[in-house]
Amino acid sequence: MAVAANGLHAKRPPNIVIIFLDDSGWSDFEPFGDPPYETPHVDRLAREGTRFDNVYVPQAVCSASRASLLTGTFPARHRVFGAHEPFGRGLEPDIPILPELLKPLGYATAHFGKWHLGDQPDTRPLARSFDEHAGLMYSNDMWRHHPGNPEFWGKHPLQYWDNGKVTIADMTPDDQKHLTRWSAEQSVDFINRHHDQPFLLYVAPSMPHVPLFCSDEFLGKSGAGLYGDVILELDWMVGQIMSALEAHDLTENTIVIFSSDNGPWESYGDHAGTTPFRGAKRTGFDGGLRSAFIVRYPAAIPAGQRSNTLFNTVDIVPTLLSLVDVSSPPGEFDGTDIWPIWTSAPNATNPHDYYPFSTARTFQGVISADGRWKLHVPHEYRKVTVPGRDGRPGRSVMASIELSLFDLINDPLESTNVIDQHPEVAARLQTIAKSHAKWFNQEAAQP
Repeated sequence: MAVAANGLHAKRPPNIVIIFLDDSGWSDFEPFGDPPYETPHVDRLAREGTRFDNVYVPQAVCSASRASLLTGTFPARHRVFGAHEPFGRGLEPDIPILPELLKPLGYATAHFGKWHLGDQPDTRPLARSFDEHAGLMYSNDMWRHHPGNPEFWGKHPLQYWDNGKVTIADMTPDDQKHLTRWSAEQSVDFINRHHDQPFLLYVAPSMPHVPLFCSDEFLGKSGAGLYGDVILELDWMVGQIMSALEAHDLTENTIVIFSSDNGPWESYGDHAGTTPFRGAKRTGFDGGLRSAFIVRYPAAIPAGQRSNTLFNTVDIVPTLLSLVDVSSPPGEFDGTDIWPIWTSAPNATNPHDYYPFSTARTFQGVISADGRWKLHVPHEYRKVTVPGRDGRPGRSVMASIELSLFDLINDPLESTNVIDQHPEVAARLQTIAKSHAKWFNQEAAQP
């Protein structure tokens, strides 16, 4: 059992707030990057918690990444690959998710923002043990105003749901301007109503996924274009949630997690975020897989720390369950309790051997859990040749990568294949990759 179980929540289990952005770049917020605008609330969150620079998602695509976050499993187990379309099946109910595991402990649960884990009656949020939900069932670009394919996406209206009912039957551009503000207001209201019991608040804004929108209050305020304006409003949202926790004296006993489902959608150019790494969303390079990550929990996690120890979002659910003393949860996890890493315990190391990565239904390789080695098996990937502007996608081509080994410590940009210099490392990771690929491909081949 984790150290946190030894008396940290003697009065009641800790509250859990997960803020999971959509397509945010690793460098979009201070202190990870140095953007031409200030993000004081995220910066403060990092100062009051621990900043993790080396956190990966298993797949840099919306639905798959979100499924891994809430289940603690890899795509080969939860069977969600890529991003589902309107009315898609999404995550099957036989795979338990975090709110279902916390409800027996008396947690109030809410999700506000983008769901994208199922758009059928038994796969929508209220059917998955969220007491409250408001937002979109899938990405905000899946609508009749899509810049590249309006005929396809316009077949189904983009609906806004509020506690099981469609309250906006066909979202307009003006409606999208309010999405971030609505999520902030709903989150604050939820905290105000449930401050006297443990709660799980999962906030998943539709932004900064394209198309970009922000409320009039933030339009033009960043001096860095519409993308910067959207980031400012998201930072404000973080501040609103932090203030609500403070107002009810909940800061000490609330664990706040801040991250993104994947890296920026590079094809959209000035309407996409920034990352210092190679590649972007929908690739197996670090620009897509590595997300900025902050954990604040004053009761146990040191303030102002910066860690480069690698872990993966599949580790979040097992760690949280250990924290709240759920010793034998139902279901299987691929993640592991990494509480010693979160608390910067002396000599804390990652307990895994490797983490796999993939894009949609294509397995692409493995990363050693010590954070040094990354093996790409041969695969194709989309490479942007001309970035888009003003909300329209640019041009891309399909490129390919051969069997490649990268030393991420000395080459974080994945620029030099060192497979010939380290044959023993390559052989070990190839054996792991072949084993995982067999499992992955078997599940990905299912209809």
